[in-house]
Amino acid sequence: MNNDFVKVPEADKTLSPGKLFYNWFAANIGIMGFVYGAIIVSYRLSFWQSITAALIGALTFAIPGWVAMIGRREGVTTFKMSRAAFGIYGNKIPNFMAWLNMVGWLAVNVITGTLLFSAMLKTIRVPQTGFTKLICLVIFAGLVILSGVFKEDTLAKIQTWLSWIFGALTLVMLIMFLMNANWDEAFSMKSGSWVTGWLPAVAFVAAGSSISWSMAAADWGAYVRPDTKLSATFWNTTLGAATPLFILMAGGILLSTISPSLATASDPYQVMYNAIPSWFGFLYFLVAAGGIIPQCLVSFRSARINLATIGIEVTQKTSLIIHALIIVVISVYVLFISGNFLTNFELFLNFLGICLASWVAIFLVDNVIYRRQGYAVFLMKEDSPVRYNWPGIISWVIATVFGFLFTSNAVYRGPFAHGIFENNSSLAVFVSGIAAIVVMFVLSLFVKNDKKTGDEQHG
Repeated sequence: MNNDFVKVPEADKTLSPGKLFYNWFAANIGIMGFVYGAIIVSYRLSFWQSITAALIGALTFAIPGWVAMIGRREGVTTFKMSRAAFGIYGNKIPNFMAWLNMVGWLAVNVITGTLLFSAMLKTIRVPQTGFTKLICLVIFAGLVILSGVFKEDTLAKIQTWLSWIFGALTLVMLIMFLMNANWDEAFSMKSGSWVTGWLPAVAFVAAGSSISWSMAAADWGAYVRPDTKLSATFWNTTLGAATPLFILMAGGILLSTISPSLATASDPYQVMYNAIPSWFGFLYFLVAAGGIIPQCLVSFRSARINLATIGIEVTQKTSLIIHALIIVVISVYVLFISGNFLTNFELFLNFLGICLASWVAIFLVDNVIYRRQGYAVFLMKEDSPVRYNWPGIISWVIATVFGFLFTSNAVYRGPFAHGIFENNSSLAVFVSGIAAIVVMFVLSLFVKNDKKTGDEQHG
């Protein structure tokens, strides 16, 4: 990763389609997919409605698949390409929010992994003390931070191995859940509303998975071998992520028949632990903690890329130290000082999700309207004369405001958050994305010809 160039050097484009598949497979093998499945059922859907919601929700990974394909075509990472849609200064705000989102969820995952690692030791009767928890944090965070010294090709190999190891162990867990599932109860679940139940369920899955990962997609797509077909990049990203997520959510739908409290539990990992044989406890927590590591590797790498794209010029070593300190400080604060901080912090990250949903919509619409023939390199350089691309910026502001108007959660309720939007902030993410698409297309009617002329003059 080097911020001195726009396009990734040909020598660094080493990822094969298979490695791309395993990278995204590993990042979505975490057993929280079971919880997602149980949450889908909580929308009062029938078994088949729940399965189709899980399938469509998983297939929204076509969004990061599309972003990755553009990254492969241009050989440019995500937020460097985003400069074309927003201008080099206008891009800094969504770029900063993406960095904050990546670092924030990375810290949340490190905290979760530390607690699961500690719970794993408890199954072999290791005393649960503050010192034990500290050791778990050092080991878990250390593994994530250590990944920062590896190049893309090495990380892809690590992700491949993690896919096989934790994929196999997760499959064992899935079989246990299926053997204990109450199939009669599953098939007898009554049908719910497609509008007020099924649609919000799909929105929930998309908001919590594919939309969040969109900002990292081209950071991997740009490093795919140049002889790789664009369609291969798209499908290996999309299906690499969607396949494990769908299988796990389907398992979660069935698991909800024997653990109805899974969707609302404050500690869903403990609920799942209670649903398996006690002899599998150690391996269960190993899978739960280990399955989080691949997600952390992807987030950690993209966070450092985003920091450089914002324009904060530091060496890779310094960037590694900065991110390591942020992760450790947040983790220590939550684990040893204030546990209540985590809930509010996650709500803040959910607000960022609305901002990033409108960003990815604008990024893709800008690509369709203006960049089908490729991106002008000058638009992506730090010294680009286009400081602010106002159609993109205006669309982003309007779409984000629309999203907040329909948002409803524990601390904030927008003025239009009624009916289908009540207590369902995930749908606000969809509103934000749709508003961005509409505004971008409307503005393109007035600026399209001028933008094309400008690009040609500078190209």
